[in-house]
Amino acid sequence: MQREKDIFNFTENIMIKERDENLMLVSAVEQYANHYKMPTVAALILFGKYGINTLIRRHYNTLHTQPLDESFYFADDILKRKMYEQ
Repeated sequence: MQREKDIFNFTENIMIKERDENLMLVSAVEQYANHYKMPTVAALILFGKYGINTLIRRHYNTLHTQPLDESFYFADDILKRKMYEQ
């Protein structure tokens, strides 16, 4: 019985983390789109093209301890550097 509870808790924690990562990503995309006065879908395409989605998820453990705007600043900084490199 304890093993089943442990598995359930582990699975629930993974689902909560994924939900929180998604919320952070959506917030960053919306803030980016608003800041640069572009359609949200255009910002989402940029995030996908330059791997920002993956980076935000990879750095979630650090970003979630910061104010929510930090995910926008993080994405903005990475995008500026990647676009400059082209």
